[in-house]
Amino acid sequence: MTKKQKKVRNRIIVVLIMFFALLILDKTGVLEPVPWYLQLVIYLIPYIIIGYDVIKKAAINISHGQVFDENFLMMIATFGAFGIGEYSEALAVMLFYQVGELFQSYAVGKSRQSITEMMSIAPEIANIVREDGTVEEVDPEEVSVGDILQIRAGEKVPVDAVVVEGESFIDTAALTGESVPRKVVAGDDIISGCVNQDGVLKVRAIKAYEDSTVAKILELVENASNKKSRMENFITRFARYYTPVVTIGAVLLAVVLPFATGISFMDSIRRACIFLIVSCPCALVISVPLGFFGGIGASSKIGVLVKGSNFLEAASLIDTIVFDKTGTITKGEFKVTDIVLADNSGIDSSLSGDNDLKTQLLKIAAHGEALSNHPIARSIKEAYEQKGYAVDQSLVDEASTKEVAGHGITTVYDGKELILGNGKALLANNIEYSEIDSPGTTVYVALDGKYLGCIVISDVIKDGVVDAIANIKKAGVDKTVLLTGDRKNAALFTAKKVGIDETHYELLPADKVTQVEKMLSEEDNNSKLAFVGDGINDAPVLMRADVGIAMGSLGSDAAIEAADIVIMDDDLRKIPSVIKIARKTLRIVKENIVFALTVKIAILILGALGLTTMWLAVFGDVGVAVLAILNSMRALKYD
Repeated sequence: MTKKQKKVRNRIIVVLIMFFALLILDKTGVLEPVPWYLQLVIYLIPYIIIGYDVIKKAAINISHGQVFDENFLMMIATFGAFGIGEYSEALAVMLFYQVGELFQSYAVGKSRQSITEMMSIAPEIANIVREDGTVEEVDPEEVSVGDILQIRAGEKVPVDAVVVEGESFIDTAALTGESVPRKVVAGDDIISGCVNQDGVLKVRAIKAYEDSTVAKILELVENASNKKSRMENFITRFARYYTPVVTIGAVLLAVVLPFATGISFMDSIRRACIFLIVSCPCALVISVPLGFFGGIGASSKIGVLVKGSNFLEAASLIDTIVFDKTGTITKGEFKVTDIVLADNSGIDSSLSGDNDLKTQLLKIAAHGEALSNHPIARSIKEAYEQKGYAVDQSLVDEASTKEVAGHGITTVYDGKELILGNGKALLANNIEYSEIDSPGTTVYVALDGKYLGCIVISDVIKDGVVDAIANIKKAGVDKTVLLTGDRKNAALFTAKKVGIDETHYELLPADKVTQVEKMLSEEDNNSKLAFVGDGINDAPVLMRADVGIAMGSLGSDAAIEAADIVIMDDDLRKIPSVIKIARKTLRIVKENIVFALTVKIAILILGALGLTTMWLAVFGDVGVAVLAILNSMRALKYD
């Protein structure tokens, strides 16, 4: 509890004791001989103790032209109860209203806690290592790209950086929800907001603070509550008209009813007070936003940022999810997955200490790709080096090396002409080869005019993607789609391996937008389409989809800014979790709306007919609000 909440709690305890004491005195007849004006003074003392702030707020709001709110309703209802001599009921209304307000304040604080915990990721300091070796403590906003920073054990990473010296474990739980620390060594990227757990690290800043991950997250968190769902907007509009209508209804009950039915003014005023008490819209105005806030908080606990309750509402209606391939389904890391030898390849088996012909084919290809920086070339060289060998560039004639776009590389290896590339490169040199039907990229190898074999390079599917797709379908998503600029074979192979229903391949960024727009036109109003991507080229599609979901760890800044939901650790298994959280939140919000309106309307009708008491009216206000708030807090819990 905050200091303010504790003060309210203490006031409630004091007045509660006074209330029960007065109630006992009243029911035992002790107060009967006391004149009415003294009884009024006796009851006014605890009333002012517990309700002075409500009356003060109501007076301030009225002076500002904001008449119809819950403070005004409580003030008028309790004043009316005092006016007709219902002193204990007047005190009870204000007392239990404050109990409800305290409970509401505490519940809102609890639901905010999981989101505001994200604010604690903001680093307070950055230690810059100067050229003379001294370390200067500065504000993170003063760090420039290229600065060398020292991060000691227990300190937060101030900006996105790359490790240049040292090794340690970093705690990413605040950002990703992942409790297992990640080991980092020289050359690894680390994102701001993580905590260095043991060793001292020296890192080089690759982004300024305002462009770093932590700054963008904090901005998303701060703006999350500004984007309201349709239900929240409905409740706001509803309360705007609902409160004045019931206030006018109460006045009509008090003034018109005695003339129309012949009942006493005392009875009509009592009915009007009941009407006012029940009409307080607290249960709706608080529980609905609280439910959405709880859902956003539950998402943040698992490392997913939802940028507003409107996007959480949209996520609950997702029935189609469209995925980008590279960087989303796959790691974007090309690796050698197969080496195929040609029949009678005639490879010289004289490789030092190794008679493996496939390794010798890999050696020839690695040397041929030695001078290229293409991702496929790098993957071939890495595969060769992982076997414990090193590329000897003296075996390659640099002057004769040519890279032909759309074909491959030609060079001279160990005095012989070497051709590496696709089938077109071999056919252009009149070399016969056996075409391989592979889902990956195939690099054919020909030496001295003879086909030796080929090397297959494939993108690696991310861990957990198969489980993610399966769980997405279990969560109720009807269709999964893959959009990629990759070749047909590679796209279909990946889609089949992970369990995606529909595939569109060889697409340009503009083609992806066209495909998504086509699918959106086929959706009905009760369903939404989500797109999951990570690259700059995915930003237009992320913005066009009903729900854009971006990878927050490895994704581009443009994708993160364009998206509505950000997965901080790039784990697609969190998508079904977010959908379940969203649907649970919507279910809770709808329950609150139906329950609150049903009970309030029933008591309003009974009150107008004179068939209920102020005590039931207190339940219709405070009791319903407390139950709705308790129900909303369930949105915070997600296993």
